[in-house]
Amino acid sequence: MTPNLTNLTSYRVIYGDTDQMGVVYYANYLRWFERGRSEFLRQIGVPYANIEAAGFHFPVAEVNCRYAQSARYDDIIEITTTLVDLSRVYLKFEYKISRQEDQLILATGSTKHACIDREGQVKRIPKLLADAVELAKQQKSG
Repeated sequence: MTPNLTNLTSYRVIYGDTDQMGVVYYANYLRWFERGRSEFLRQIGVPYANIEAAGFHFPVAEVNCRYAQSARYDDIIEITTTLVDLSRVYLKFEYKISRQEDQLILATGSTKHACIDREGQVKRIPKLLADAVELAKQQKSG
């Protein structure tokens, strides 16, 4: 299934996100991907805490990040998170990070997440998540 549901989240770069040159440290983009995913799930009505409470986890199985420009201290960035694939056992998200002021794309990337239970066994996507995605799709199109 290819849902193509999107969330937009803003974030102001703090000093602790940067290196001595005032440029955002490269690994922080991955944290922003996580922020985008968390807000996406919250937007569709299934915060990650609810998924964990149901006995499921979604560890990152693959990650890709392509850096285009540097974010700097005090920039307001926009994290666009799109769910692009929902299979029986994994989710795939794509991200675009841009500077709010000029809409310059700073980075793009993707993450793929396996669905596992508390014992680490691969499991089907939980019904609570699949149903929330389906409802969000219906609301988007209707």
